Amino acid sequence: MTEALPPILLLGGGRMGGAMLAGWRERGLAPSFVIDPAPAAAALAGDGVQVVTAADGLPPGFAPAAVVLAVKPQQADAALPGVARFAGHGAVMLSIMAGRTIAGLQTMLGTGASVVRAMPNTPAAIRQGITVACPAPGVTPAQKALCDGLLASVGEVTWVDDERLIDPVTAVSGGGPAYVFLLAELLERAAAEQGIPPALARQLARVTVAGSGALLAASTEDASALRVAVTSPAGTTERALAVLMQDAAWPALMSSAIDAATRRSRELAS
Repeated sequence: MTEALPPILLLGGGRMGGAMLAGWRERGLAPSFVIDPAPAAAALAGDGVQVVTAADGLPPGFAPAAVVLAVKPQQADAALPGVARFAGHGAVMLSIMAGRTIAGLQTMLGTGASVVRAMPNTPAAIRQGITVACPAPGVTPAQKALCDGLLASVGEVTWVDDERLIDPVTAVSGGGPAYVFLLAELLERAAAEQGIPPALARQLARVTVAGSGALLAASTEDASALRVAVTSPAGTTERALAVLMQDAAWPALMSSAIDAATRRSRELAS
């Protein structure tokens, strides 16, 4: 049986923070708190979790084992000083903010803060996420294990030692669900343009994308091998791929898109 999680402080109860909190509750969570001034965040209360609008609403004796920084990166300068005191009391600071570096976080939280920088993605909402995490020097094995447990509650977790990888990870898997949803959106539109009724176009696009993802997850073959397997020589799929795989089409556009997102992640550090 998986051991229950210790008290956690969640800073930011938005979509990702709320998804992670739901995963922690399923595992078992000691009495914990969420800081979020948004009225909608109040719905996160219950089952041993209280929501407060600011750090000064926390009870004096509350001592979280981890503080999960889930606010938008643009809100970090205003939000983090209120929880910096916990870094000095042994709590590990687990950041899921895009772009914010370990060094930058330690400047705001204190140079001795134990910081883990991580990037999950939105399939965490159905416990199918993927997170890549990087620990700062000085993070203890116990703190790393706690962060691993928090992140594993919503999907797979991989650790890296090179923090520079987190920016392209943000571009690939952090933003990846949006690219897949765009594919479904465009596939539905193209189907409608060919005269397929809207409801059927939507069903075909959604189930095709979801089913293909499930097949990819269940297969040990490379994505390229699965693509070749469904592409009959001189058939309809081959004709479509001849358009999509032109040098100026999907291959170049995807590389450019990931590069743009990676550069933006680095810009958010400043």
